[in-house]
Amino acid sequence: MHLPDEAATLAFGARLARQLHAGLTCYLVGDLGAGKTTLVRGLLRALGVTGRVKSPTYTLVETYELPGFELYHFDLYRMHDPREWLDAGFRDVSGRAVSLIEWPDRAAGWLAAPDVIVRLSIADDAREVECEAVSPEGARYLEMTCKPC
Repeated sequence: MHLPDEAATLAFGARLARQLHAGLTCYLVGDLGAGKTTLVRGLLRALGVTGRVKSPTYTLVETYELPGFELYHFDLYRMHDPREWLDAGFRDVSGRAVSLIEWPDRAAGWLAAPDVIVRLSIADDAREVECEAVSPEGARYLEMTCKPC
């Protein structure tokens, strides 16, 4: 799917928020500047978050208490060793949470398998997005949320 500008990326994030539910894990994949955090910002705005939505690049995680579940937005870009995931205690994230994980390759082998992978790429001044279901739950989620992606 083509996202011509930031507003389209925010709108796509809002679209992903529609059927978001506890227990879902989404990997967000893309180069620096591809729009991963912008997409999360659109998703959180659609879920009613009105405060500042910032990239967790330095904190590794930002947590949001939402009706029905907690949402964890991870950014693993600054991790140098996958074992840092364990050392930080992230393995203990509740199954009643939603996890959105940027740079999942940085903790490869230690993360829970994703339900959905969202790939963002830069195309001139625009973005391209592709969604892939990796689990049956991810397939149901994408069927209800963002077909065609």
